[in-house]
Amino acid sequence: MALSALDMFSIGIGPSSSHTVGPMRAAVLFAEGLAVDDLLDHVHRVQVELFGSLGATGHGHGSDKAVILGLRGTGPETLATDTADQRVVEASETGRLVLAGGHAVAFSRADDVIMHRRRSLPAHPNGMMFRAFSGDGDPLRESTYYSVGGGFVVDEHAVGVDKIVEDATPVRYPFNSGVELLEICHREGLRISDVMLANELSWRTEEQLRTELLHIWAVMKECVHNGCTRTDPVLPGGLRVPRRAPRLLRSLESAGDQTDPIRAMDWVNLFALAVNEENASGGRVVTAPTNGAAGIVPAVLHYYDMFVPGANEDGVVRFLLTAAAIGILFKENASISGAEVGCQGEVGSACAMAAGGLCEIFGGSPAQVENAAEIGIEHNLGLTCDPVGGLVQIPCIERNAIASNKAINAARIALYGDGSHKVSLDKAIKTMRETGADMKIKYKETSRGGLAVNVIEC
Repeated sequence: MALSALDMFSIGIGPSSSHTVGPMRAAVLFAEGLAVDDLLDHVHRVQVELFGSLGATGHGHGSDKAVILGLRGTGPETLATDTADQRVVEASETGRLVLAGGHAVAFSRADDVIMHRRRSLPAHPNGMMFRAFSGDGDPLRESTYYSVGGGFVVDEHAVGVDKIVEDATPVRYPFNSGVELLEICHREGLRISDVMLANELSWRTEEQLRTELLHIWAVMKECVHNGCTRTDPVLPGGLRVPRRAPRLLRSLESAGDQTDPIRAMDWVNLFALAVNEENASGGRVVTAPTNGAAGIVPAVLHYYDMFVPGANEDGVVRFLLTAAAIGILFKENASISGAEVGCQGEVGSACAMAAGGLCEIFGGSPAQVENAAEIGIEHNLGLTCDPVGGLVQIPCIERNAIASNKAINAARIALYGDGSHKVSLDKAIKTMRETGADMKIKYKETSRGGLAVNVIEC
């Protein structure tokens, strides 16, 4: 199995990679499968059932809208976010859904998109069942999918809850642990970004990779800009959470004192808040590695771009490659899914990725990079996922800002050391996985415990 940096950083929409991006991709797969197998013209009706965390908090995350749009054949990478709601309303009001962009079927939103608040499928908390029926009501196809974090989707044939889509592409330097990655770096005299680059060449040329990664960076910058310039004062949803990024930007731009020793921290907060407010309102974001933690890597990259002398595109590419290598370790050995391991798997893994990426472009050795990543996850261990109202607003947005500054601090601490430390990244990832397994389900994405019930008394 092999993972690319472009698997860890993919362009999608908010508010959730697990609840929005994953279900949309699953719906696209189902609709396209009907078309490929020449079943589309025989379909009279489709039905979707969402289970577990998808059913419990899916309304707040737009999971129902996501599957409707996905069945239309629209993926999260190309969706026109400004007209998405209009398309969903159109399908609901007309009672007609155009499957895969070409075949209209009868549609009832209440009957055909079912959200189970208390039922789960066995393989993963984020489960979905899609069914297609003929005009006589006979089932034509039934498919089960699981949204396993970061927009990754697997079907019912996947073995193991954390399995991703199999890719048997041979890479030059395969690694499955931090120890293996460091051994490769030491043996070959390479940086972590060099190892990732060599592996990426199995799929595409260096020029193609650079273009794709810089496009990812461009989308991150656009997301920050959009989040800073929105005019609507509150985020969508019943919590009426005020947007802070536009106001904070004005305050920072008008500040007279440019000598504040921690001024950079305010800008990092701004960058993270802007991304996650944009995510919370359903805008275009980059999964990094998830939507719930989408602000951390962009915020730290913006810090590099704005405050580090000599910052350039080469540094951005190396940052993203290094961060992706660390993210792959989390994906393969634990989980980046809040439904499985809580927020430690989202914010914690993103913090580790950003810390490692920054450490490398600051000149850190592979051992120092691994140390930075370990610090990033170690100090997010046990972090619960308890979104108030099932929305990625409280405490999710602020967590991204705090973790962004934590990542910078982790990188700096690691740079002052020699790379040796008592707790390895591998052990920290193993601990995160075990902590997630021990965590009660109410402290994951279900909104049944923690802040979710103490802020809104249940």
